[in-house]
Formats: sequence, structure tokens, C-alpha cells
Amino acid sequence: MIRVVLVDDQALIRSGIRALLDAEDDIEVVAEGADGLAAVQLATEHRPDIVLMDVQMPQLDGIEATRRIVADPRSADIHVVMLTNYGIDEYVFNALRAGACGFVMKDTEPADLLQALRVAMAGDALLSPAITRRLISEFVARPETHLDADAAAELTNREREVVALVAQGLTNDEIAEHMVISPMTAKTHVSRAMTKVGARDRAGLVVFAFQAGLATASG
Repeated sequence: MIRVVLVDDQALIRSGIRALLDAEDDIEVVAEGADGLAAVQLATEHRPDIVLMDVQMPQLDGIEATRRIVADPRSADIHVVMLTNYGIDEYVFNALRAGACGFVMKDTEPADLLQALRVAMAGDALLSPAITRRLISEFVARPETHLDADAAAELTNREREVVALVAQGLTNDEIAEHMVISPMTAKTHVSRAMTKVGARDRAGLVVFAFQAGLATASG
């Protein structure tokens, strides 16, 4: 069972998403809130698998709420998925750096939202291919760099290739097919790369890939 805390300042949005999620046999909404402060409190109280949270909210926005949730050692297993009306902009970059594992557009199809939660729970894909492509294009145009050169040097050539594929939005199964290896081997390469560069999740690994020059807008 995937336990979800739902946070959005619009009651109509919450009720619609809750009805969708509660209709699924493998998903349960354990609590809901209307702002970032509630998100942090509910994450601490319920320890859900996923916090599905809006970006812009009163009192405390979703980005800062994500940062606080991720900073709590007791929340290490919580996946934060952001709900947004926006495309790839400053919100997305800041939220990824804060520790969000992915994004779902509010106008996405219901089936795609459900799939996104299941994917986030599995810790596999980061973002939809369309969002990932836009993320790559925007990111490489930015002058900001926070590269840990020592961490990049620790990656093997195989791990570098895997990191680049993760940055393209490929799942472990797709990486395995591309590299002609088993899915388990692909998962092992991803996990080792995350450990070496200090990435909490695949989102962190993608950000690192761009900063390290392991991924480009052309893929």
C-alpha cells in the first residue's frame, strides 16, 4: 500500500485528487493539508511513503516544505512529488535541489498521475520524458555550478554512462536495454553512482549529471 499525504491550498484540487487516489486498491491518502507548514507536520506525524504537494502555497511554500522534510533524518524514506501548474522554471530547479523526487503537472491525465506515484514509490524514473527534455535544455543554459569534482572523478566509465542515461529520464529497465545488461545490474550501477556523488535520489543524480557535464541538451 502506498501511503500518501496530499497538500494543496485549493480544496477543490485536494478533493478531486483524493477521490482519484482513494479509488485505487494500492494507494491510500492518510492525511491532507493546505500549506507547507501542514505538509511538514503531517510528514512527521504520519511518515507516509509519498508527500504529493503543491509548489505555491501560503505560510510556507512547497519548496521550503520539501527542504524541511528531506532534512529530517526520520524522513529518509519519504518521496516528495511536486504538483505544479508551471513548466520548467525556477520552482522546478529549486525544488529538485531541495530534495523533491519529481513533478506532476496538474493538468496531467489521471492515469499518468497514478503511474507517477507508483514510479516515485519504486524510486525509478524522475520526470516525464517531456519535462526531462525541457529540464535539460534549461539547465545547461544556466551558469550555476555546484560540481563536486572529486565525486565525479570517483565514477567509473560505466557509471558515467548510466548517470547520463538517468538524466535523459530512462528507467532502470530502459537503461538495461540500452546498455545490454540486466535490469538488476542497471539498478546496481545507479545505486552506486548515487552513493558516490551523495545524491539522495534520482533527482539529485540528474542535477549532478548536468553540473558535471555528463548530460547535455542533445542527450
